[in-house]
Amino acid sequence: MKSLSEIETISKRASRAKGFSWGTSEEIGKCIRLLELFSLPGLKNLSQYLKNYDQNNFKQLKLIAKNNNSDGKYHCPISTGVSFLDQIKILEKNNTIEFNKIAYPLLFLPFVSRASETLGKRILIKIDEKEFILNFNQSIFSNYSKNEIWENANNISINIMENANLFNNNEWNEMTKFEKETFVDESEELKEKSAGAGLTDND
Repeated sequence: MKSLSEIETISKRASRAKGFSWGTSEEIGKCIRLLELFSLPGLKNLSQYLKNYDQNNFKQLKLIAKNNNSDGKYHCPISTGVSFLDQIKILEKNNTIEFNKIAYPLLFLPFVSRASETLGKRILIKIDEKEFILNFNQSIFSNYSKNEIWENANNISINIMENANLFNNNEWNEMTKFEKETFVDESEELKEKSAGAGLTDND
């Protein structure tokens, strides 16, 4: 089994060989490492993407808006991902960002995961009929687990979720009651024993 370090290195070098800058290649390496860490087929999708990169001439998206549509070519997942991550602080105010037509959408996913960490907020992303919850770049929860090449997605919706507790005040107060039971009032006997604790007479 290949290590995550090996996966990141070969992804970075292969991307550089296809003409990406070293900076972008390093970003790609990190993202493929993340996908493989989360048991998603990153390397397989990157290999196919690089194989088809020249002939497809994907649309490069530099400035991300609230709604990002393409009537022709599919958006490049790498340039879209880099732009999204770079602009996430500005995009945060939109709450929801929409795309249509992203090629190899799994390659876009880890950029959004890293944006979740940058914001300190969970992000829900729907890619066609599949959903992914990105948890601060620590985990990905989804209804997708296929080991396959996912070439195109037509509808992508990103929702930046507000941080909120999953419990109510009553449940918190109940826990507080349990917590208080761990504290026992000191008896006079305990106080007397602790007063000389740790002292020895060496004379």
